[in-house]
Amino acid sequence: MKQFDTIAQLLAQNRPGVTLPQALYVGEEAYRFDTEVMLKSVWLYAGTVAHAKAPGDWFLFELGSNQVIIVRGRDGEIRAFHNSCRHRGAQLCEAASGNSPRLICPYHFWTYNLDGKLLAARNMPEGFDKADHGLVPVALENVAGLLFVCLADNPPPFGRAKPDIAEQVSLYNLDKLKVAVQDDLIEPANWKLVMENNRECYHCDQNHPELLKSLSTYGFGKGLPEDGADDVVDDSAFDAMLEAQRQHWKDLGIFHDLIEFPQDFGGQDGWHRVARLPLAHGAVSQTLDGRPASRLPIWAHGLDEPSSLSVWTQPNSWHHFCNDHVVTFSLTPLGPDKTLLRTSWLVHEDAVEGVDYDPANLTAVWRATNAQDSYLSAVNHRGITSAGYRQGFYSVEEKLVDAFKTFYVDASVKALG
Repeated sequence: MKQFDTIAQLLAQNRPGVTLPQALYVGEEAYRFDTEVMLKSVWLYAGTVAHAKAPGDWFLFELGSNQVIIVRGRDGEIRAFHNSCRHRGAQLCEAASGNSPRLICPYHFWTYNLDGKLLAARNMPEGFDKADHGLVPVALENVAGLLFVCLADNPPPFGRAKPDIAEQVSLYNLDKLKVAVQDDLIEPANWKLVMENNRECYHCDQNHPELLKSLSTYGFGKGLPEDGADDVVDDSAFDAMLEAQRQHWKDLGIFHDLIEFPQDFGGQDGWHRVARLPLAHGAVSQTLDGRPASRLPIWAHGLDEPSSLSVWTQPNSWHHFCNDHVVTFSLTPLGPDKTLLRTSWLVHEDAVEGVDYDPANLTAVWRATNAQDSYLSAVNHRGITSAGYRQGFYSVEEKLVDAFKTFYVDASVKALG
């Protein structure tokens, strides 16, 4: 792609263990490349089945100029379509979400079924066949209730990610959950910096007091045997506790080896990580007091299991699954220096607000953490705009940051063809 020759030259400057060149973080051309080329070529997390729970429920996922309608049909299937009428291209859905028995264009009232088929188009010429003018589909994968879309004409294979993620996420019955709270936070930083910030806990001890009431920094680039812990931290007490916990998880039938951004499938390398981690300080949920935020468990093992499941996918999501609730995060770039972080808290579908859960308690930890991370990402972005910025080396605790950066570079090179 000749129009992105400068991007190709910048990507060629990549070095393992070192941050990206400045222009890939802050440049307008890099933003255009990311939203028009790279991010359209990979699978992106968009939401959960709980976001489109009933027939007719829909929500929008946006990337640059592209809007995708994700809708549940009357048959219970969730599908994705471009938000563009097949008549003259008008937007069908203008709100962020809603429920509709049919999808109707507000311009000339062309009407579509929830499966995308065109039902009504007035006064069309002889020979016009409605069957040829349904909504343009977008590739969608439902992974145990996590929904991923790809805007490419020929999406890459999903590969091992689907069974790897589904096997463990299915324990939490996302089809039996509902969205209790959703926050949209606009962060004043490039989306890659927001992702990099998420991919390490090198900064956590000094910046996240609420998060560390229930979650330790172990397992986020340090502290697990698979992390090469001897090079990062020497903590025999943690090692003994982890071994005991893993034996307990095996007894429950919920243990699985760490899945660490595998490198050997389907042409899209290293794009998912799945880890069961012990919670800290006797906590059984990611709350300020470590107690469940909701009285209704969402899995078969009750409310007292002191662990959570964490799932990360490249390039735009992370998720935490507790006994009583799930927190999912997705991000999309809105500009070179602006990123949408969408956080959703899910609880059991029968949980009653004010009776079984308090939204303020449910959201307290991650609302505080998101605000802190937004500040840190903004500080990072502003510093990178400086003429004094030089590509810097990652610490040994930031290997997951390097994994994200490597995915970004490899996917970008591949997208450039």
